Amino acid sequence: RAESKGEQSFDLIGKNEIYGDTRHEVNVYVKVFTNSPFLVCMDLALSQERIIDPNYLWTGPDGTDLVGQRYVNLTETGKLMVMGFRESMSGAYTCTLSHKIVETTTQEETEVVEAYKFMVYAYREADHAYQVSVRFSTARCKLKSNALFVEELSKVLNSTISYLTCHITESSYKCHSIRTPKNGVQYELFVNFLVNPFAPGWEEVCHKVPYDCEDVTNRRVRQAAEHIGKFFHQLRRILNYEFHTVPAVQYVDNSFSITPIDSCRPGFGKNHHTHQNCASCCVVCGPGTYSPNNEVMCRTCARPQARMYGAKSC
Repeated sequence: RAESKGEQSFDLIGKNEIYGDTRHEVNVYVKVFTNSPFLVCMDLALSQERIIDPNYLWTGPDGTDLVGQRYVNLTETGKLMVMGFRESMSGAYTCTLSHKIVETTTQEETEVVEAYKFMVYAYREADHAYQVSVRFSTARCKLKSNALFVEELSKVLNSTISYLTCHITESSYKCHSIRTPKNGVQYELFVNFLVNPFAPGWEEVCHKVPYDCEDVTNRRVRQAAEHIGKFFHQLRRILNYEFHTVPAVQYVDNSFSITPIDSCRPGFGKNHHTHQNCASCCVVCGPGTYSPNNEVMCRTCARPQARMYGAKSC
């Protein structure tokens, strides 16, 4: 993912390469544990020209020369790839290109120096959970069986999705009296719960994944949410036809709704303004900010002591 702080055609960012721009820095987003695209030490226009005696000097976020560093791939044509990207590798990568311009008639040589700055940020995909809302009709609000029903419902749903290492959390309900034009006063349970991908044992599942588990975790919780959706789709038939007596609690048709809820790992957060081209990403918290838990936003340090990327505390 790349974003330029100026006008640039993204059609020209291709072949796993991102060109620099002398007018402004270029933002680049690299998923943790993957290799960055090649950062090209020239702009697109210059890449179409013949360059005489080019010399490239790449420096990393701490100002050190990147030549010879084991975690980079530097080509002889001035392209840089940062390998196995981690949050601590985030920051400014700067390349200085020097080359000569030779006057055709006089053969006079002029040295030209141009600098290209890339702001490279580690990012993760957001962790997904799903907020579920559903309603049930009941005989009265003060029945003890209402709480027992919701408790039993959670158990059934947990057993349905346990093989995906997901579980139901934050289960709650409220009972309301509802006046309807045709049926008078009715009572309904408004049930809410979260489909959470981090059931006990999820870390063991992640150990089978080479690097980061978020893609697998998100796929599992999406499957769990789909199973629960099918469960409620079939619930009316189950309650009506598989119970010998009509239960006191009945599912309200078409009341099932589901909303995705995003969270970020500690040290990461979303910022739609700063990182517009990676708005859905959890981008590494920058210097002076931190994220201690699974919130969506990075917090600002009271005293800007955190000078590193990916801080989990100040």
